[in-house]
Amino acid sequence: MTSKAVGEINSEGGPGDGSPSLPPDAHILLCDDDPELRRLLATYLRENGYRVTPIGDGRDVSRHITDAAVDLLILDLMLPGINGLEICRNLRAHSNVPILMLTAKGSETDRIVGLEMGADDYVAKPFSPPELLARVKALIRRARMTGQEPTPRD
Repeated sequence: MTSKAVGEINSEGGPGDGSPSLPPDAHILLCDDDPELRRLLATYLRENGYRVTPIGDGRDVSRHITDAAVDLLILDLMLPGINGLEICRNLRAHSNVPILMLTAKGSETDRIVGLEMGADDYVAKPFSPPELLARVKALIRRARMTGQEPTPRD
């Protein structure tokens, strides 16, 4: 199996690949300002059994985290309104929701800063969709094994 680039997203690595399936209630909040990437990634994650709420503006993250149970936040760094690092820092003040940073800023320094600001994982664009899916599964599995509940609805 060859690794696919982000524009070639398909359902490789999904159900039936021998990996444990996740409950159908796993909810991912996907925040990226690129509408095409948002559409492709949301479709890919849905094809692999996740509920996905795609948003394009960082200012909407807090509202969505508060309004809905979210199992994972996939977060771009360079967003309109508020950048991903600030979102991450603000969320960590009151939430343990797993955060996977998915961004074009892939230098070692960028990755270290993202992780130190509270991200649980960091993936640079372009990325392999099957690898991203494996990381998503691992983050949600780890959060559920430690008894962490999705962010509650108010």
